[in-house]
Amino acid sequence: MLALLLALVLYASLPERLLFGPRWLLPGLEVLLAVPLMFTNPDRRQRDSTLLRGMSIALIALVSLANLAALALLVRDLLHGGQVTGDRLVRGAIALWGTSVIVFGLWYWELDSGGPAARHLREPGERDFLFPQQASPDVFPEGWTPTFVDYLYLSFTNSTAFSPTDTMPLTTWAKLLMMLQSAAALVTIALVAARAVNILQ
Repeated sequence: MLALLLALVLYASLPERLLFGPRWLLPGLEVLLAVPLMFTNPDRRQRDSTLLRGMSIALIALVSLANLAALALLVRDLLHGGQVTGDRLVRGAIALWGTSVIVFGLWYWELDSGGPAARHLREPGERDFLFPQQASPDVFPEGWTPTFVDYLYLSFTNSTAFSPTDTMPLTTWAKLLMMLQSAAALVTIALVAARAVNILQ
């Protein structure tokens, strides 16, 4: 919930022309989806119902689509010679990149091994990601399972290195999702941020 709140703050800091509809629309929709999740299964250790899991995925998808759409609008402004100031580009790039790190961290956390509740019940062969702690059971305690911070770190390193670092994707969906994140980060950093630096110079 805290990660989603931070993602909302970053998204709300974007210029008006990069938002769809009123500034309150996306936060309002997210609150409608988040409140039932927060009160019915706050720590996500209990087995999720199909409805709650669907709402959680819909919540993350909503933020993801809004962020990717804002990135597309920003790139459109650049390519069509819109009146874009350097400071606006820098602030927009930081907000989009930061939101992307949080959102993809949430995707990895929600989808790996069937989700937070199911992950504790899965066998090692049913993982979607291989963390260093899982690859070295002689060094780390038996029964170790990743927390949200581990997925956030995975997302951060994928957005900065544009590739896996210490955690390896094992399944097709994990590889495709990491490819999408790297592509979005590359566009944000290489195109938007580079153009912003040129304008500022």
